[in-house]
Amino acid sequence: MTMQELKVFGEKQIRTVWDEVQEKWYFCVNDVISVLTDSMDPVDYFKKLRKRDPELDLFVRGTNCPPHQFISTDGKRHSARCMDLQSVLRLVQSIPSKKAEPFKRWLAQTGAERIHQMQDPELGIHQSLMDYKRLGYSDNWINQRLKSIEVRKDLTDQWRVHNVKEGVQYATLTDIIYQTWAGLTAREYKNLKGLHQENLRDNMTNEELVMNMLAELTATNITKEEHPLSMEEHAKVAARGGSVAKVAKEAFETQTGKKVVSSLNMKKYLDSQLPELGFEEK
Repeated sequence: MTMQELKVFGEKQIRTVWDEVQEKWYFCVNDVISVLTDSMDPVDYFKKLRKRDPELDLFVRGTNCPPHQFISTDGKRHSARCMDLQSVLRLVQSIPSKKAEPFKRWLAQTGAERIHQMQDPELGIHQSLMDYKRLGYSDNWINQRLKSIEVRKDLTDQWRVHNVKEGVQYATLTDIIYQTWAGLTAREYKNLKGLHQENLRDNMTNEELVMNMLAELTATNITKEEHPLSMEEHAKVAARGGSVAKVAKEAFETQTGKKVVSSLNMKKYLDSQLPELGFEEK
């Protein structure tokens, strides 16, 4: 069994896969290259790197760089080469970068953290908290986001035991939830916020997170009570969960005069806070 996660190095995200059988992380090669080089075309950079370094090319041609099907926010699978910790360290040797040494330390820490988190899940929550703090999120938002992660996990756990397959089916049900309460699919929501590969929920406001949590919490509880098994049944439950949040959203907007669904993203928010915090843009 494998599990995908996004890891943060500096201000960039690296797609990772935890292989429970082998008990080790695999890191997306394109993301590693992007972090170390700031290259706009990591695929092309990797091709040229292999030409310059024949030993690396031979290394990659073996079993050291297996492809993995990453699931994007639209539910589609995209294949990308991955490397385990030892192989990434070999890759780093071939890339001239000021970030090489801090990146090596980050890799070592990531590997160790996973083992500790398996023994104590609270450590994983603490790490997420620290990552969000480093990126500039407020304590209030972080509390909401961590709660939303817990609510989402409860829902996907219920989907898993009620015959929903990870990937397209998860994405389909998530879209139904979004579209019911927010009037937008995940892709449309990201377009509204001007996002590309960024995580949508990491760019939601407190109000958006709360409404989405309400929708997913409702869907979770209905699933526990009614035990849907077909996709048609799950779709109806997802819509019912979204409908509860839609009613709450409309009531909130009526009482406050404030729209819940927003084009605001994290970068725009931080930029808007610069004058208030006394920072000057360089």
